[in-house]
Amino acid sequence: MARSVLVTGGNRGIGLAVARAFAAQGDNVAITYRSGEPPAGFLAVKCDVTDASSVDAAIAEIAEKQGAVEVVVANAGITRDTLLMRMTDDDFTSVLDANLTGAFRVIRAASKAMVRSRKGSIVLMSSVVAMTGSAGQANYAASKAGMVGLARSLARELGSRSITVNVVAPGFIDTDMTAELPDDRKEQILAQVPLARYGRTDDVANTVLFLTSDAGAYITGAVIPVDGGLGMGH
Repeated sequence: MARSVLVTGGNRGIGLAVARAFAAQGDNVAITYRSGEPPAGFLAVKCDVTDASSVDAAIAEIAEKQGAVEVVVANAGITRDTLLMRMTDDDFTSVLDANLTGAFRVIRAASKAMVRSRKGSIVLMSSVVAMTGSAGQANYAASKAGMVGLARSLARELGSRSITVNVVAPGFIDTDMTAELPDDRKEQILAQVPLARYGRTDDVANTVLFLTSDAGAYITGAVIPVDGGLGMGH
């Protein structure tokens, strides 16, 4: 039976791959985006996850047009990479607001219907740097590490309502963002990855599909790395 699925930041990269994977198996998929032209084939809702009223309006619009949200993938995020000594307060707080607090706002709004129906699946998109750290990414790594505490607290809070909450932590995935890295940096990264390749967006999407399927129904509070082994031991 088709479910009502929401993927935030679903207009490109990993988010778009996840949205397409859900659509391919017959689910009704809504994506949120902030700017530009959204991809065709989805219910596209303009939404700023840093604005609670924008998030609440988006959740209400999705419920009206394709039914109350049953699956949430909190994927929207930004980066403002720079070294600590150059990082401004705004560099730090804006990344936490978009990535971590944004996920909280979306889940808070969407989970109300899940609690009433006593079912639902939530996936937060973290990163390997949440565990390993990354020089020049103190803000981003902190926001992604915070998702683990958020997810595990919500897993305990919502579990009695048959709602699962998990974290997916991708490593270096072949996207437009990683394509812009200098060749020497790409070689440095690959040298640290046991599988010796970048991940594909489908690698992440397939993991999200599993966690939100009947096959993953007894998994909650987990952090699943999709990183080719890069983060082992952390």
